[in-house]
Amino acid sequence: MQINTHQEIDRKLCGNPIEVGEGYSRVTFKATKEMVVDDVGLTHGGFIFGLADHAAMIAVNHPNVVLGAAEVKFLKPVKTEDTVEAEARVVAVSGKKQSVNVDVKQDDEIVFTGVFTCFVLDKHVLK
Repeated sequence: MQINTHQEIDRKLCGNPIEVGEGYSRVTFKATKEMVVDDVGLTHGGFIFGLADHAAMIAVNHPNVVLGAAEVKFLKPVKTEDTVEAEARVVAVSGKKQSVNVDVKQDDEIVFTGVFTCFVLDKHVLK
C-alpha cells in the first residue's frame, strides 16, 4: 500500500515504515547518539513520541492528516543503539476524527503506549 502522508519526514529521526495497510502501520528506528540526553545513553522521549506519531499518521494515511491530541505513557527507557518498533491501528472513525492506538516495543516489551487523536482536514493545515 502506498504511503500518502508525511512524504518529506526525516526517517532517521521518526522511523522507517516497514508495513502499511488499511488503518494500520508498523514503523521502526534505531536510537542514535544524536538522540541522547545524558552520558548514560538515555534517548530523549520526544524521539519515541515522534516515532509513535509518525506511525499513527501512516495508519490514517491521508495527505491532510494532523494530530489533534495524544494521551501517552512512557513505560520503559530507550537507550542508544536500541531498535524500537511502533505498531499503529485506527480503532475508531467519527467524521474527520480518527483514534489511533500505538504501541512502541523493544523486542516484545512495550516501552511506550498511546492513543492519538487525528483529524483528516479538507485542505492542508497551512493552506
